[in-house]
Amino acid sequence: MAVPKSLFLPENSLGLVTDLYQLTMAAGYFEQRMDDTATFELSIRHLPKNRSYLVTAGLEQVLHYLTHIAFSPEAIQFLQQLPIFNQVSQKFFEYLKNFTFSGNLYAMPEGTLAFANEPILRVTAPLIEAQIAEAYLLSLINFQTSIATKASRVVSAAQGHEVVDFGTRRAHGPQAGILAARSCYIGGYKGTSNVFAAYELDIPAVGTIAHSWVMAFENEQDSFRKFHEIFPDNTTLLIDTYDTLIGARHAATIGKKLKGVRIDSGDLLELSKEVRRILDNEGLQHVKIVASGDLNEDHIDNLLKDGAPIDSFGVGTEMVTSKDAPALGGIYKLVEQEHNGKVIPKMKFSEDKLTYPCKKQVYRTLDKTGNFVNDVVGLEDENLQGKPLLMPVIKNGKTCYNIPTIHEIQITATHNLAHLPERFKRLREAEIYPVTKSQGLEAKRHETENIIKDVNVSKRNVFTNKASAY
Repeated sequence: MAVPKSLFLPENSLGLVTDLYQLTMAAGYFEQRMDDTATFELSIRHLPKNRSYLVTAGLEQVLHYLTHIAFSPEAIQFLQQLPIFNQVSQKFFEYLKNFTFSGNLYAMPEGTLAFANEPILRVTAPLIEAQIAEAYLLSLINFQTSIATKASRVVSAAQGHEVVDFGTRRAHGPQAGILAARSCYIGGYKGTSNVFAAYELDIPAVGTIAHSWVMAFENEQDSFRKFHEIFPDNTTLLIDTYDTLIGARHAATIGKKLKGVRIDSGDLLELSKEVRRILDNEGLQHVKIVASGDLNEDHIDNLLKDGAPIDSFGVGTEMVTSKDAPALGGIYKLVEQEHNGKVIPKMKFSEDKLTYPCKKQVYRTLDKTGNFVNDVVGLEDENLQGKPLLMPVIKNGKTCYNIPTIHEIQITATHNLAHLPERFKRLREAEIYPVTKSQGLEAKRHETENIIKDVNVSKRNVFTNKASAY
C-alpha cells in the first residue's frame, strides 16, 4: 500500500523545486564548461490593475533557499533516470552532489516599496547556480509581494480599524496559507487565524467561533453561555447562524464581560447599525463588532464611508488569493556575464519585453519631510543622487545581512507607506509614481543593443544569402 505524501517542500532536495528547463540548461552549461559568473535581476515588468506600488516581501525565504539549496542522492538518482538526461555525462550528476549557492545576493529589504521595472533582487553567481534559482525566487517574491501589497490596500481602506487574516482555509494550499499570513502581517494586519503561522512567526493568533459550535448545541443561547464559561475573558460570539439580530440579543445576555460579536453574512451596513443599537441599548457600548465574509478593500471602504459602526474586519478569501490581481508578473533576466575577465552586458529587446543590461541600483529621492519624490534606476557604480535601495544580503554564499523580525518589517512597510504621497496610493485611479532610467544606463542600453543587433543581424544575413543561393 502506498504511503501518503504531504508534498511539503523537502529541506534536503530544494534543488528539485524548479522548472525542468532550469536543470537542462544547467546540464548544458556544464557540458559546455560555461562556468562564467552571471548576474540576473528580478523585477516586475507591469503592475496589475489598481496597483500603483508594491510592498516587497519574501526575502527571508529567499535567503533560506539560497543558503540551503541542495540535491539529495534520491533527487540525483531521479534526474539520472529522466530520458532527457540520457546523454548527459556522469560528471554533471557528481557536480550536483556537492551543489551549493556560492554567489552574492543584493536585495531591497522587505517592506521596501518598489515600482514597475525596478530590480528587487540581484543575483551574481556562477551561471548554473544563478539559473537554477530562477523559479523558486520568482515564486516566493511574486506571491508574498502580491499579498503584502493587497494587505496594505485593505489596511488603508480600513482607516485605522483593525484587520486580521482569516484566509487559511481559502488559500491555494496550506503552504500558501502560511506565506499569506506572513505577508498580510507585513502589509499591516494585526493578527492571523493560522495557528502555525502565529507559532512560527510570532504573529498574534486571533479567532472567534464557527457556526458549527452554535449548531452543536440545542439552542443558540446555550452555545453562547457555554463558550463564555470556558473563555470568560475572550468572548467574541458569531451571531448570524440563525438570525443576526436575535443573535445579537442572545449575545447581549452575557453582559459586561462580552468582548465582541461577529457578523459573517448579510447586509453588513444595515446589520451592523442594528446590532450596534441593540448592544448600546443594553449598556454594552464597549462590545466590538467584527465583520467578515468575502471582504476586500473596496467593500470595506464603502462600508466605512457609509457609516457602518464596524470595529474590525476579518478578511480571508479575497485577501489570500489576491482575487482582483491573482498573478504578479515577475521576471528574472540575465543582465551581465563575465568571460575571461571581461564583463559582457546582456539584454533582450523582443517586442514589449525589453530588458536593460548591466548590474543596476535603484536610487530613491526623498524631500525634506521624508516623502517619496522619485526613483532613478541606474548602473550599480553610477554616482547618482538618492538613497540606494538594493543592499548586500549574501556574499560568497554566506549571509551578511541582519535579518529583521517580522514586526520590524511591518514597521518598515508602514513607515514607507506613510511617506508615499496619497496621490500614488489611492485605491482607484492612483497616479503613476515617477521612475526614470539614468543617462548612463540608457547609454549602455543603446550601446549593448547595437552590438547584439550587429552580431545577430549579420549572422541572419549570412543565412539569408546562403538560402537564396539554392
